[in-house]
Amino acid sequence: MNIWEYANPVKFTQTADRVLPWVTILAAACLIGGLVWGFFFTPDDYRQGATVKIFYLHVPSASMSIGVWLMMLVASIIWLVRRHHVSALAAKAAAPVGITFTLIALVTGAIWGQPMWGTWWEWDPRLTSFLIFFFFYIGYVALWQAIDNPDTAADLTSILCIVGTVFALLSRYASHFWSQGLHQGSSVFRVEAATSAEATQKVADIFYYPFLICFAGFLLLFVALVLMRTKTEIATRRLYALDMRERMR
Repeated sequence: MNIWEYANPVKFTQTADRVLPWVTILAAACLIGGLVWGFFFTPDDYRQGATVKIFYLHVPSASMSIGVWLMMLVASIIWLVRRHHVSALAAKAAAPVGITFTLIALVTGAIWGQPMWGTWWEWDPRLTSFLIFFFFYIGYVALWQAIDNPDTAADLTSILCIVGTVFALLSRYASHFWSQGLHQGSSVFRVEAATSAEATQKVADIFYYPFLICFAGFLLLFVALVLMRTKTEIATRRLYALDMRERMR
């Protein structure tokens, strides 16, 4: 199977129609199962109490917000190099989903941080870079809306996506660069200082397994929404092309 076959809008749409129902069902099952398990069938943390259960929303949404941007980066580079319209439209379709995940992460982070830190917000390096990252998402969507020509919009938003990747990575790794930051490091894995640098599990199994299900739910939800929105963008692009042909007659 050649992956570039899916650069064909018809092939992509046909595949999305087959896959979308299954992905949607799996996403709903994982999200409902993981959140119910995590919120109602795990104990309170000995230090953070019931507040720790925000972990099941905050960590997957924060991780996915960065993952969505990296997916947009790959799609944008493919557009710039190979001019495949489906890749540009997939990046455009993913951006509002990424905004939503980033907003969930910001809100749940504030709710989690207030009882732990005594404040809703702190200009911590990681928090600040994540907020700037959120504005890059908004700027990306606004730039698509501001330019009428789709190819020009795809070019400029692709460049913006490449630049914004700096803040996406900073929001993930800032706590490694600035040790004085308030935000803790990884909430799930710890990287050992040994030469092997192996990642070890950081949370107890009773919290870890429902987290994995929640994370899978967020990932599958992202896939379902991007497939759905990309199909819509392809249909919109076809209408735009037909309208341009009518005007040229």
